Amino acid sequence: MHPEQESSAKPGPGGASPWRAEALDGKARAGVLSTAHGEVQTPTFMAVGTHGSVKALLPYQVKEAGTGIVLANTYHMLVRPGPDIVADLGGLHQMTGWSGPMLTDSGGFQVFSLASRVKTKEDGVTFASHVDGAKISLTPESCMEVQGKLGADIIMQLDDVPELPATPEREIESMTRSLRWAKRARAAFEARAGKSAQGHQQLLFGIQQGGLNAELRQQSIDGLKEVGFDGYAVGGLSVGETKPEMHKGMHDFAPMLPSDRPRYVMGVGFPEDILEAVAAGVDMMDCVLPTRVARHGLALTSRGRVNLKNQRHERDLSPIDPKCKCHACTNFSRGYLRHMVRQEEIVGNTLITLHNLTYYATLMREAREAIVEERFQAFYDETQEGWRKGALEEGRA
Repeated sequence: MHPEQESSAKPGPGGASPWRAEALDGKARAGVLSTAHGEVQTPTFMAVGTHGSVKALLPYQVKEAGTGIVLANTYHMLVRPGPDIVADLGGLHQMTGWSGPMLTDSGGFQVFSLASRVKTKEDGVTFASHVDGAKISLTPESCMEVQGKLGADIIMQLDDVPELPATPEREIESMTRSLRWAKRARAAFEARAGKSAQGHQQLLFGIQQGGLNAELRQQSIDGLKEVGFDGYAVGGLSVGETKPEMHKGMHDFAPMLPSDRPRYVMGVGFPEDILEAVAAGVDMMDCVLPTRVARHGLALTSRGRVNLKNQRHERDLSPIDPKCKCHACTNFSRGYLRHMVRQEEIVGNTLITLHNLTYYATLMREAREAIVEERFQAFYDETQEGWRKGALEEGRA
């Protein structure tokens, strides 16, 4: 089966959709996303390289893990080293040594996460740098300019992200402001013909807002479709709501996005969250979580979460995950990795990070295969059961 390809959305900046559908099973979709630096099979989890690197790994290791696309953060790259320096170093691809597809977020999440340092007005946002307190401004137009210099394949509009739960007034304010900013972002993007400073065509995504209010979410996406984008994202989740609210939001809001364009849910997180996103019809996800928790000794596996700090692993000869074929699982024991974590050895960070990203890539590959073979519900149930049994074994249930 193939997803319905008709859409009432205005053509995006590049005209034809960069995403093509391959299969549909329930809401879950399998497809291919085309960018200036190659194709990505979807659904896909994007590894986060906030400052231009995926922490603890070299680019070849990120690729070895099965990652197809990485993300860098516009705000942090704006603070250091600055977009002009990145451009002089050849753009993010050349500077970081990652030759595959890349996405940069807009900095909108920092409006939420650095709220005490941010002032938001109609023109844009002003940050007090988390490094030295220097004043930094981002507008919908300058956000496009900065991301043009960074040179990612996919760039995002600047949006206004409300903390949840939010008042109805704040939900309306953030949604309508984000929509006005979307129009300004597209105009600025078109003014430079969507080309990066390095000369390749970029893709521009719009971001849906509206809190947990389905009516506002529909108004948001209706407005974004009128503007027209290459792809669309569900923004404003994983910002304070409960996990059930997040999952319900993905199922309610993702199907509102045009069916013939790539769908992206920003900032989700644990394996159960990204599996739920796939079930909701999402094609792209990202989060710092798998790399961040690895640095604290937490491995994410087909049997759920494994805390390698626990004493029970002190003499454990088994791998992190017997089903995993990553370098960490095929060569090292839980006992050794526990020792590395306790000693705060860098190699421990590297091995657990490599495992976590490999597991996420494997989960996405297996989900894709299940969608194509029209057995996604069975795969979903089997995966959930594996996590449940693992939680019992680890004493977490």
